[in-house]
Amino acid sequence: MFCILRILGFLSFSLNGQLRVLFAYVCHVQESIQIVPSQLGNQLSFTLALPYGRASDTLPDAVIMVGPLTQYNMIAVARALKMITREVRALPAERVAIEDAVGRVLAEDIAADTDMPPFDRSQMDGYAVRAADTKDAPSVLKLIGESAAGRGWKGRLKAGEAVRIMTGAPLPAGADSVQKIELTQEADGNVNITEPTAKGRFIVPKGKEVKKGKVVLRRGERLTASNIAVPAAFGYAKVKVSKRPRVAILATGTEIVPIGKRPKPDQIRNSNSLMLDSLCQAAGAETVILPTVGDELSELTATISAAAKTADLVITTGGVSVGKYDLTKEAIGGLGAELFFEKVKLKPGKPTVFARLKRSFFFGLPGNPVSAAMTFHLFVRRALMLMQSASAVELPTGFAIMEGVAKGTRERDSYLPASLATDANGRLLAVPLRWHGSSDFIGFASAEALVRIPAGTSLTSGEVCEVLFL
Repeated sequence: MFCILRILGFLSFSLNGQLRVLFAYVCHVQESIQIVPSQLGNQLSFTLALPYGRASDTLPDAVIMVGPLTQYNMIAVARALKMITREVRALPAERVAIEDAVGRVLAEDIAADTDMPPFDRSQMDGYAVRAADTKDAPSVLKLIGESAAGRGWKGRLKAGEAVRIMTGAPLPAGADSVQKIELTQEADGNVNITEPTAKGRFIVPKGKEVKKGKVVLRRGERLTASNIAVPAAFGYAKVKVSKRPRVAILATGTEIVPIGKRPKPDQIRNSNSLMLDSLCQAAGAETVILPTVGDELSELTATISAAAKTADLVITTGGVSVGKYDLTKEAIGGLGAELFFEKVKLKPGKPTVFARLKRSFFFGLPGNPVSAAMTFHLFVRRALMLMQSASAVELPTGFAIMEGVAKGTRERDSYLPASLATDANGRLLAVPLRWHGSSDFIGFASAEALVRIPAGTSLTSGEVCEVLFL
């Protein structure tokens, strides 16, 4: 008896050298699969069956379409993003010292343990007074003390009195206003208030900024140089954060040589690994750059297998297209990879692979540097942020006015590198960069944003376009 497998992802292989079969599979099942072909229109339909008892009898049927080696294994960008979101699982949390927390993603809410400010606070250097005593200014008041930051005056202000006060100091009891020092004259133990003031002037009331118990940073937010002071101000000497994903980066190809080595006429330096290392670290990951592997299947398979034993994510560049020496998919196939997609309707970056290697995830990125960068920004970064349970997993997006012309492709979404500028009317402009394809990393180096051009469309100067901010 046989039961039908549920569709969880796609795997491909050649059939008679002419067709490519896309089929569904589930749960790392190791038993052989029965493929039953039937004719359906001008295509073949394959049903996959597995010996009963190895999969649940509640799983739905899966009808698999097979046709000429064309678009059947190329999926839309949106679908690829959904697959990544569906498959990637969050890493556990850990506590780290606040000094080491910048760049980490919070795994707990941060709540205020006190009102802020914790007292009525002066905004100015000047004198704490009763506003009623200044209504007929100039008014001469008796100076009875001083309130400084960290050394507040402990008495109570009475009518006709003033206390010298510094910025950030607590307002003395009995005072209801501060007059700035520029409008005062101090002499002989008195202060002359030269202009009237009003109740509440130059005072931040207790709890005005935040009340005790209020959540000030949410779980899933990333700690940055701009907000790290927030948990510190409320006593978080240690914070609970998601663990950093461990990423192994591997450049493939016999033509790749180390950065410090002069390449021969048919070689290039390994710039991709350094770029991806920097991008991964910026996304919160811990990284290791592996030694380059040439076009040798057994060495490539062994290197990926070893990396997957310790890394949460393995990234390779090169070897994902259809050439004689494009061996990456064959290598991970030999390791029993669960393949989710291998081609995306994307320009540049079509031959992108996403798979699972037991407990690790795998991205095979194109070898061209612009394609590698593009697919990192769209796919790999999302996976890294999901692993850290980040609330924002995508690049920031927005809209701008095109300052130039951009032509899309018929079947693939295009992402065009652009610089950003503003015009005299305050409008944000996207200025397409002059570049020469997916190998032009020098042109791409100036990119500040990616302009999205949906499949089958083009953009003209003056049109509103969608941009992803880098």
